[in-house]
Amino acid sequence: KIRFMSPPDKHFDPDNGVAIAKMVTDYAPTQLINLTDFISGNHSALKRAESAVDRCHKVNAELPGTLAEICNHLNVPMLHLSTPYVFDGGKRLAYNESDDTNPRGVYGLSSLAGEQAVRQHNAHIILRPGWLFGKWKRGLIKSWIRTAIKNRGEVQVTKRRFSPTHTGDMAAAILAVARQVDCEANVWGTYHYSGLETKEEAEFAELTLKYAANYDEEIYQLLDTTRFIEREARAPEIRNSTMSSKKIFDTFGIKQKSWRGHLQDVVKLLYGDRGGYVKQTQDDGDSAETSAA
Repeated sequence: KIRFMSPPDKHFDPDNGVAIAKMVTDYAPTQLINLTDFISGNHSALKRAESAVDRCHKVNAELPGTLAEICNHLNVPMLHLSTPYVFDGGKRLAYNESDDTNPRGVYGLSSLAGEQAVRQHNAHIILRPGWLFGKWKRGLIKSWIRTAIKNRGEVQVTKRRFSPTHTGDMAAAILAVARQVDCEANVWGTYHYSGLETKEEAEFAELTLKYAANYDEEIYQLLDTTRFIEREARAPEIRNSTMSSKKIFDTFGIKQKSWRGHLQDVVKLLYGDRGGYVKQTQDDGDSAETSAA
Protein backbone atom coordinates (compact mmCIF):
# COMPACT_ATOMS: atom_id res chain seq x y z
CA LYS A 1 0.00 0.00 0.00
CA ILE A 2 1.31 3.43 -0.97
CA ARG A 3 0.46 6.52 1.06
CA PHE A 4 0.54 9.50 -1.28
CA MET A 5 0.95 13.11 -0.16
CA SER A 6 0.89 16.09 -2.54
CA PRO A 7 1.34 19.76 -1.61
CA PRO A 8 -1.54 22.12 -2.47
CA ASP A 9 -0.67 24.33 -5.44
CA LYS A 10 -0.87 27.49 -3.34
CA HIS A 11 1.79 26.09 -1.00
CA PHE A 12 4.15 25.00 -3.78
CA ASP A 13 6.52 27.75 -4.93
CA PRO A 14 9.19 26.57 -7.42
CA ASP A 15 11.16 29.74 -6.67
CA ASN A 16 11.60 29.02 -2.97
CA GLY A 17 14.17 26.26 -2.52
CA VAL A 18 14.27 26.67 1.25
CA ALA A 19 10.51 26.22 1.57
CA ILE A 20 10.62 23.21 -0.73
CA ALA A 21 13.38 21.61 1.34
CA LYS A 22 11.38 22.19 4.54
CA MET A 23 8.22 20.80 2.95
CA VAL A 24 9.92 17.62 1.76
CA THR A 25 11.71 17.17 5.09
CA ASP A 26 8.46 17.63 7.01
CA TYR A 27 6.69 15.08 4.81
CA ALA A 28 9.56 12.62 5.40
CA PRO A 29 8.78 10.59 2.26
CA THR A 30 10.30 7.23 1.37
CA GLN A 31 10.19 8.35 -2.29
CA LEU A 32 9.68 11.62 -4.13
CA ILE A 33 7.82 11.77 -7.45
CA ASN A 34 8.22 15.00 -9.40
CA LEU A 35 5.47 15.72 -11.94
CA THR A 36 6.01 19.47 -12.14
CA ASP A 37 6.17 20.74 -15.70
CA PHE A 38 6.02 24.11 -17.46
CA ILE A 39 3.47 23.17 -20.11
CA SER A 40 1.38 20.76 -18.03
CA GLY A 41 -1.56 19.67 -20.20
CA ASN A 42 -1.55 22.76 -22.42
CA HIS A 43 -0.17 22.07 -25.89
CA SER A 44 -0.04 25.79 -26.74
CA ALA A 45 2.35 26.39 -23.84
CA LEU A 46 5.02 24.49 -25.81
CA LYS A 47 5.36 27.56 -28.03
CA ARG A 48 4.78 29.98 -25.17
CA ALA A 49 7.91 28.58 -23.53
CA GLU A 50 9.95 30.20 -26.31
CA SER A 51 9.18 33.62 -24.84
CA ALA A 52 9.30 32.49 -21.21
CA VAL A 53 12.84 31.14 -21.11
CA ASP A 54 13.63 31.98 -17.50
CA ARG A 55 10.38 30.63 -16.11
CA CYS A 56 10.56 27.47 -18.16
CA HIS A 57 14.14 26.86 -17.02
CA LYS A 58 13.16 27.50 -13.41
CA VAL A 59 10.34 24.93 -13.47
CA ASN A 60 11.82 22.27 -15.76
CA ALA A 61 15.54 22.47 -14.91
CA GLU A 62 16.26 24.23 -11.63
CA LEU A 63 13.40 22.74 -9.62
CA PRO A 64 14.26 19.10 -10.50
CA GLY A 65 17.86 19.88 -9.56
CA THR A 66 16.76 21.29 -6.21
CA LEU A 67 14.57 18.26 -5.52
CA ALA A 68 17.39 15.90 -6.51
CA GLU A 69 19.75 17.62 -4.05
CA ILE A 70 17.16 17.33 -1.29
CA CYS A 71 16.57 13.66 -2.07
CA ASN A 72 20.29 12.99 -2.09
CA HIS A 73 20.65 14.67 1.31
CA LEU A 74 17.74 12.67 2.76
CA ASN A 75 18.80 9.46 0.99
CA VAL A 76 15.39 9.24 -0.69
CA PRO A 77 14.85 7.85 -4.23
CA MET A 78 13.49 10.31 -6.80
CA LEU A 79 11.16 9.58 -9.72
CA HIS A 80 11.03 12.34 -12.33
CA LEU A 81 8.58 12.71 -15.23
CA SER A 82 10.24 14.14 -18.34
CA THR A 83 9.13 14.48 -21.98
CA PRO A 84 9.75 13.22 -25.55
CA TYR A 85 10.74 16.79 -26.46
CA VAL A 86 14.31 16.08 -25.40
CA PHE A 87 14.52 14.52 -28.90
CA ASP A 88 14.41 16.35 -32.24
CA GLY A 89 11.77 14.14 -33.84
CA GLY A 90 13.93 13.21 -36.81
CA LYS A 91 14.02 9.47 -36.15
CA ARG A 92 11.66 7.32 -38.24
CA LEU A 93 11.25 4.60 -35.61
CA ALA A 94 10.18 4.85 -31.98
CA TYR A 95 12.72 6.44 -29.67
CA ASN A 96 14.49 4.28 -27.10
CA GLU A 97 16.37 5.34 -24.01
CA SER A 98 19.82 5.11 -25.63
CA ASP A 99 19.00 7.47 -28.52
CA ASP A 100 20.85 10.78 -28.61
CA THR A 101 18.91 13.77 -27.33
CA ASN A 102 18.69 16.95 -29.40
CA PRO A 103 15.97 19.37 -28.23
CA ARG A 104 14.49 21.80 -30.76
CA GLY A 105 13.24 24.47 -28.39
CA VAL A 106 13.30 26.07 -24.97
CA TYR A 107 10.93 23.52 -23.45
CA GLY A 108 12.99 20.55 -24.61
CA LEU A 109 16.29 22.17 -23.63
CA SER A 110 15.05 22.97 -20.12
CA SER A 111 13.62 19.47 -19.75
CA LEU A 112 16.93 17.92 -20.78
CA ALA A 113 18.72 20.12 -18.25
CA GLY A 114 16.29 18.86 -15.63
CA GLU A 115 17.08 15.26 -16.54
CA GLN A 116 20.80 15.95 -16.27
CA ALA A 117 20.32 17.51 -12.84
CA VAL A 118 18.29 14.53 -11.62
CA ARG A 119 21.00 12.14 -12.80
CA GLN A 120 23.40 13.71 -10.29
CA HIS A 121 21.40 11.82 -7.66
CA ASN A 122 22.28 8.13 -7.89
CA ALA A 123 18.90 6.80 -6.74
CA HIS A 124 16.78 8.19 -9.56
CA ILE A 125 14.24 7.08 -12.15
CA ILE A 126 13.48 9.29 -15.16
CA LEU A 127 10.26 8.45 -17.00
CA ARG A 128 9.57 9.83 -20.48
CA PRO A 129 5.88 9.39 -21.37
CA GLY A 130 4.04 9.29 -24.66
CA TRP A 131 1.53 11.98 -25.65
CA LEU A 132 -0.64 12.28 -22.55
CA PHE A 133 -4.39 12.78 -22.59
CA GLY A 134 -7.13 12.24 -20.04
CA LYS A 135 -9.81 13.85 -17.93
CA TRP A 136 -7.60 16.83 -17.10
CA LYS A 137 -5.57 16.80 -20.33
CA ARG A 138 -8.17 17.12 -23.05
CA GLY A 139 -7.71 20.61 -24.49
CA LEU A 140 -6.51 19.50 -27.93
CA ILE A 141 -9.20 16.81 -28.16
CA LYS A 142 -11.82 19.44 -27.42
CA SER A 143 -10.28 21.82 -29.93
CA TRP A 144 -10.63 19.31 -32.78
CA ILE A 145 -14.34 18.86 -32.05
CA ARG A 146 -14.96 22.59 -31.77
CA THR A 147 -13.00 23.35 -34.94
CA ALA A 148 -14.84 20.68 -36.93
CA ILE A 149 -18.16 22.27 -36.01
CA LYS A 150 -16.99 25.83 -36.63
CA ASN A 151 -15.34 25.09 -40.00
CA ARG A 152 -17.95 22.64 -41.28
CA GLY A 153 -15.71 19.60 -41.08
CA GLU A 154 -12.32 21.16 -41.84
CA VAL A 155 -9.73 20.59 -39.13
CA GLN A 156 -6.10 21.68 -39.16
CA VAL A 157 -3.65 19.27 -37.53
CA THR A 158 0.11 19.01 -37.20
CA LYS A 159 1.92 16.49 -39.36
CA ARG A 160 3.39 14.42 -36.55
CA ARG A 161 3.30 10.92 -35.15
CA PHE A 162 2.95 10.28 -31.43
CA SER A 163 2.17 7.58 -28.87
CA PRO A 164 -1.20 8.38 -27.25
CA THR A 165 -1.04 7.53 -23.55
CA HIS A 166 -3.87 7.85 -21.07
CA THR A 167 -2.94 9.66 -17.87
CA GLY A 168 -4.45 6.85 -15.79
CA ASP A 169 -2.21 4.29 -17.48
CA MET A 170 0.80 6.55 -16.99
CA ALA A 171 -0.06 6.92 -13.31
CA ALA A 172 -0.34 3.14 -13.00
CA ALA A 173 3.09 2.75 -14.60
CA ILE A 174 4.58 5.29 -12.19
CA LEU A 175 3.09 3.45 -9.21
CA ALA A 176 4.34 0.10 -10.52
CA VAL A 177 7.85 1.53 -10.72
CA ALA A 178 7.49 3.10 -7.28
CA ARG A 179 6.55 -0.26 -5.74
CA GLN A 180 9.70 -1.90 -7.04
CA VAL A 181 11.81 1.05 -5.96
CA ASP A 182 10.26 0.62 -2.52
CA CYS A 183 11.61 -2.94 -2.53
CA GLU A 184 15.10 -1.45 -2.97
CA ALA A 185 15.51 -2.93 -6.44
CA ASN A 186 18.57 -1.67 -8.31
CA VAL A 187 16.65 -0.30 -11.29
CA TRP A 188 17.93 3.27 -11.53
CA GLY A 189 17.99 4.98 -14.90
CA THR A 190 15.80 6.31 -17.71
CA TYR A 191 12.68 4.60 -19.07
CA HIS A 192 10.01 5.25 -21.69
CA TYR A 193 6.34 4.39 -21.34
CA SER A 194 3.52 4.95 -23.81
CA GLY A 195 0.22 3.53 -24.99
CA LEU A 196 0.04 0.44 -27.16
CA GLU A 197 -0.58 2.00 -30.57
CA THR A 198 1.04 4.97 -32.34
CA LYS A 199 -0.96 7.37 -34.51
CA GLU A 200 -0.58 10.34 -36.81
CA GLU A 201 -2.32 13.36 -35.30
CA ALA A 202 -4.79 13.35 -38.21
CA GLU A 203 -5.68 9.71 -37.50
CA PHE A 204 -6.17 10.36 -33.79
CA ALA A 205 -8.28 13.46 -34.48
CA GLU A 206 -10.41 11.51 -36.97
CA LEU A 207 -11.05 8.80 -34.38
CA THR A 208 -11.96 11.50 -31.86
CA LEU A 209 -14.63 12.89 -34.19
CA LYS A 210 -16.02 9.40 -34.83
CA TYR A 211 -16.47 8.92 -31.10
CA ALA A 212 -17.96 12.42 -30.77
CA ALA A 213 -20.54 11.59 -33.45
CA ASN A 214 -22.16 9.22 -30.95
CA TYR A 215 -23.19 12.24 -28.87
CA ASP A 216 -23.29 15.09 -31.38
CA GLU A 217 -25.69 15.13 -34.35
CA GLU A 218 -23.80 18.00 -35.96
CA ILE A 219 -20.53 16.06 -35.89
CA TYR A 220 -22.34 12.97 -37.19
CA GLN A 221 -23.61 14.89 -40.21
CA LEU A 222 -20.07 16.13 -40.96
CA LEU A 223 -18.26 12.78 -40.81
CA ASP A 224 -18.44 12.00 -44.53
CA THR A 225 -17.09 15.41 -45.52
CA THR A 226 -14.51 15.94 -42.79
CA ARG A 227 -11.10 17.04 -44.08
CA PHE A 228 -7.87 17.17 -42.10
CA ILE A 229 -5.44 19.83 -43.28
CA GLU A 230 -1.92 18.84 -42.23
CA ARG A 231 0.76 21.43 -41.62
CA GLU A 232 4.40 20.58 -41.09
CA ALA A 233 5.68 20.42 -37.53
CA ARG A 234 7.65 23.59 -36.78
CA ALA A 235 10.18 23.92 -33.98
CA PRO A 236 9.71 23.56 -31.07
CA GLU A 237 7.24 20.92 -32.31
CA ILE A 238 8.69 17.57 -33.37
CA ARG A 239 7.62 15.30 -36.22
CA ASN A 240 8.00 12.03 -34.30
CA SER A 241 7.57 11.54 -30.56
CA THR A 242 6.77 7.83 -30.55
CA MET A 243 8.36 5.96 -27.67
CA SER A 244 9.57 2.37 -27.31
CA SER A 245 8.43 0.79 -24.04
CA LYS A 246 10.57 -2.34 -24.31
CA LYS A 247 13.01 -1.44 -21.54
CA ILE A 248 10.34 -0.70 -18.95
CA PHE A 249 8.64 -4.01 -19.79
CA ASP A 250 11.90 -5.96 -19.60
CA THR A 251 12.83 -4.34 -16.27
CA PHE A 252 9.50 -3.94 -14.47
CA GLY A 253 7.11 -6.13 -16.45
CA ILE A 254 4.94 -3.09 -17.20
CA LYS A 255 2.83 -3.70 -20.30
CA GLN A 256 1.55 -1.10 -22.72
CA LYS A 257 -2.22 -0.63 -22.70
CA SER A 258 -4.72 0.33 -25.36
CA TRP A 259 -5.85 3.95 -25.19
CA ARG A 260 -8.95 3.61 -27.41
CA GLY A 261 -11.45 2.94 -24.62
CA HIS A 262 -10.02 5.84 -22.65
CA LEU A 263 -10.43 8.18 -25.63
CA GLN A 264 -14.09 7.18 -25.86
CA ASP A 265 -14.48 7.93 -22.15
CA VAL A 266 -12.84 11.37 -22.48
CA VAL A 267 -15.08 12.30 -25.43
CA LYS A 268 -18.15 11.12 -23.53
CA LEU A 269 -17.08 13.20 -20.55
CA LEU A 270 -16.87 16.30 -22.76
CA TYR A 271 -20.55 15.98 -23.60
CA GLY A 272 -21.65 15.45 -20.02
CA ASP A 273 -24.29 13.16 -18.59
CA ARG A 274 -27.10 14.81 -20.57
CA GLY A 275 -25.29 14.57 -23.91
CA GLY A 276 -24.81 18.33 -24.24
CA TYR A 277 -21.43 19.72 -25.28
CA VAL A 278 -19.75 21.42 -22.35
CA LYS A 279 -17.91 24.72 -22.62
CA GLN A 280 -14.17 24.85 -22.09
CA THR A 281 -13.08 25.14 -18.49
CA GLN A 282 -9.73 25.57 -16.83
CA ASP A 283 -9.76 21.82 -16.17
CA ASP A 284 -8.87 21.21 -19.82
CA GLY A 285 -5.22 21.90 -19.09
CA ASP A 286 -5.02 25.66 -19.41
CA SER A 287 -2.50 26.28 -16.65
CA ALA A 288 1.17 26.65 -17.48
CA GLU A 289 2.43 24.71 -14.49
CA THR A 290 1.30 21.94 -12.22
CA SER A 291 2.90 20.99 -8.94
CA ALA A 292 3.56 17.55 -7.57
CA ALA A 293 6.13 16.06 -5.30
